Amino acid sequence: MTTDLTQQAFDALYEELKQYRENFLEQAEKPLLLDLLLFYDSMNWFRQSMDKQDMSEEVLVDSFQYLMDEFLEILYRRDVAPMEASEFFDRTRHRAVRAQKTTTAEDHERILKVLKRGFQRGNGVLRAEEVEIYRADTDDGNP
Repeated sequence: MTTDLTQQAFDALYEELKQYRENFLEQAEKPLLLDLLLFYDSMNWFRQSMDKQDMSEEVLVDSFQYLMDEFLEILYRRDVAPMEASEFFDRTRHRAVRAQKTTTAEDHERILKVLKRGFQRGNGVLRAEEVEIYRADTDDGNP
């Protein structure tokens, strides 16, 4: 009898904890989901604007920039920001995916091009920036 009561109490407690967890996750995600729905509305507006025949290239570029700015604002509200530009490769912030040879030692590990923008959250790296860098040629074949 006490085993049945213990099991019932455990089951009730487990169900209550499960419900609390589901509600917590739903409430935590809700602001992000609402922001994404607003962004979805903006993308629909952009697509409808593109359908207009009289839309100039300048207006198209401005409208696209508006979408980019709006999306970055969603990220900023979640403490996510694009990484500041760097002149030289930093293993803690960058991922070198391509390299160009250089004969100039001063250019060694200088960033030639950003291939995919990096983002940080707070002080930490959320996504490393993918870059193309210069690699100095050495006589022994090692950079």
